[in-house]
Amino acid sequence: MKKNSRIVNDKTERLVGLGIMTAVVIVLQVIATFIHFGPFSITLTMVPIIVGTAMYGIGAGAYLGAVFGAIVVIMCLTGGDGGGAMLWNANPIACLLLCMLKGTLAGLEAGIHYRALERTNKVLACVTAALTAPVVNTGIFLLGMVLFFKDTLLIWAGDTNVLYYIIFGIVGVNFLIELGLNMVLSPAVVRIIQIVKNRDN
Repeated sequence: MKKNSRIVNDKTERLVGLGIMTAVVIVLQVIATFIHFGPFSITLTMVPIIVGTAMYGIGAGAYLGAVFGAIVVIMCLTGGDGGGAMLWNANPIACLLLCMLKGTLAGLEAGIHYRALERTNKVLACVTAALTAPVVNTGIFLLGMVLFFKDTLLIWAGDTNVLYYIIFGIVGVNFLIELGLNMVLSPAVVRIIQIVKNRDN
């Protein structure tokens, strides 16, 4: 009976925890829509995604990444993200798939890297996940731009070399800020995870 009760409590805690992480991802991404360092908004949601995947598993990371992707799609559709709205108008299906894919895979990969290193060193696991998430998110975005939005990319680049524009115009400061935030907040993430897990034990 106690075992069944413990299972129910674990499931309830997981649902509540994922609900909170979902709300944090939504709020942060909506706020981030208005923070620009170039044509696209910055991503602030990687930290709660990393916390979620560390606490609740790889599937939770993929789920929270998908939530992030869905909010980006909504902002593209409504015009909340100007650069994203241009991509939506150019090719809505590709824009939808790209947003969902990059978010989901960023969360999934962060979870895989965290779980692979968790038993060896939690700090290293968290830092690796914090590095992985923005790299995967940005990498898939750039690949999608080259594959599906090459004409738009050429228009945006104008007389500038396309590779130069991708590195300094699209990625540039945004990626560095996202990476920096993740790295700075990683120790705090580790501490949160340890506190929660110690409380549950």
